[in-house]
Amino acid sequence: MNKKYIFMFGSLIIAIGLILAAVITNDDIVSYLMIFFCVGLGLALLRLLVNSAIKKMKGKSIWTKLLFFTVLLGFGLPFQNWFRKDVIFAMDSDYILRCIVITVMGVIFMTFLFGMLFSKKRQTQVEIVE
Repeated sequence: MNKKYIFMFGSLIIAIGLILAAVITNDDIVSYLMIFFCVGLGLALLRLLVNSAIKKMKGKSIWTKLLFFTVLLGFGLPFQNWFRKDVIFAMDSDYILRCIVITVMGVIFMTFLFGMLFSKKRQTQVEIVE
């Protein structure tokens, strides 16, 4: 089996295991885990979007690049500050580790899923052209 599949399904199994363990023990963290898993999925999509936008920056003027990073940091830094202060520091300290783990699992899962989807899409396009 390919390493990509192992990482993708491993992260999904860990995330589902954390959620099921919280549901079975009737813990209050279930809603937090679902929210943080979705945040992880969103962060992975944001990372892929920014990486593809950076690749398209080749040949652009320096002012276009500066504007892109200014807008990116202008939206990203205040959101990160709010999320850290008002969400993570406000929650119970027993929940933080599991929420961080499930966020990382969401990022890993979505990154490998989109990587495999787009690589298959590129392969089929190449086959059609040939």
